[in-house]
Amino acid sequence: MDNSVWWLTLYSLIACCIIMVLVWLWAHKINNAGVVDIFWSYNFPVIAVILLLLAPGFEIRKQLICVMVIIAGGRLGTHILTRTVSHLDEEEGRYQQLRQEWGPNPDRTFFWFFQAQALSNVILAIPFFVICMNTSTHLSPLEYAGVAIWLISVIGESVADTQLRAFKKEPANKGKVCSRGLWNYSRHPNYFFQWMMWMSYLVFALASPYGYLAIISPAIILYLLLRVTGIPITEEQSIRSKGDAFREYQRTTSAFVPWFKKKA
Repeated sequence: MDNSVWWLTLYSLIACCIIMVLVWLWAHKINNAGVVDIFWSYNFPVIAVILLLLAPGFEIRKQLICVMVIIAGGRLGTHILTRTVSHLDEEEGRYQQLRQEWGPNPDRTFFWFFQAQALSNVILAIPFFVICMNTSTHLSPLEYAGVAIWLISVIGESVADTQLRAFKKEPANKGKVCSRGLWNYSRHPNYFFQWMMWMSYLVFALASPYGYLAIISPAIILYLLLRVTGIPITEEQSIRSKGDAFREYQRTTSAFVPWFKKKA
């Protein structure tokens, strides 16, 4: 692989780390670490712009993958921004819990947590680096398949987010569990389609040299969603806030993959 990939990685890491330092300063000022999620999403479009401008790959291929990343990262970041700004003075329960667990000086730990998020941005961007280094002028069927899977995942995630947002806007639903639309078949359809999006990047990257390295990204995302910062923490918070209503929801719905029918 061209040595320029290491410079592109370094530029991307520096950019993401600087952004996260600024975000940490803001989070410290407003006492709300939840803003990190906004810029974790926005960092992927930042990396995409760097690759679009500097990577040596075939221009049409670069434009295709970078537009995909910019749209997906921008949409998710803006969705989280809208949600977070609506209660900026109230930190999300997940981060309140971390603040308690991290003792008397959590802001120092949050600084390194934010930097770890920047590093994760670059690691997860491996498919983008692989794709943007490919100089072949022929687009593979795998790349078209990746675009198709990406379209389905973006639409699915957008629908899930819209359905949940509409549910929460209704005052009568305060304290209740959303089981409308896609949420009737999965407790986390947004997470499922987010993972599916990373699978689309893997499929796209398999047409490029070293494309197999792209499996790292969906594997990490799946592990985080199922075992670490996704479903476990989200459901712990839901049980604390909704109690038995959410336990019943757990009993009757799939945790991740949307099924066509509820479990018996």
